[in-house]
Amino acid sequence: MAKAKTSWREKLLTSKDLPKTIVVPAPIEVDALMKRVPRGKLTTINSLREALARKHGTHTACPMTTGIFAWIAAHAANEAMEAGDLNATPYWRTLKSDGVLNAKYPGGAKEQKRRLEEEGHKVIKKKSALVVADFEKALAKL
Repeated sequence: MAKAKTSWREKLLTSKDLPKTIVVPAPIEVDALMKRVPRGKLTTINSLREALARKHGTHTACPMTTGIFAWIAAHAANEAMEAGDLNATPYWRTLKSDGVLNAKYPGGAKEQKRRLEEEGHKVIKKKSALVVADFEKALAKL
């Protein structure tokens, strides 16, 4: 008996396990990576994206959602700290690319600068941005 011909609609719905080239992470995955950065160490959004891509076997992680989910993790951590949680995500250790502080984190770049300097990092002004000096030397392995 001959196999029935596959319709165009069926073909449209078949993924055939196409290669995965980008992952859209879950917010909790981004938060979990941010939690792994120990005192004295740092990470960047790009480092988070690289770790997520490795975890999921893809080429990259979505820059937009990774950044948004880091922002959500930062605000959730701030909320948790205000409620007395001493194990909240140390969001201030996650920088934008090139070591730039994130003005959209709770308290803005000023608060992130304060927290980073408390942990021994030197924050400098570079053009109009605040940046951790030699941040590459403090990057955590994720």
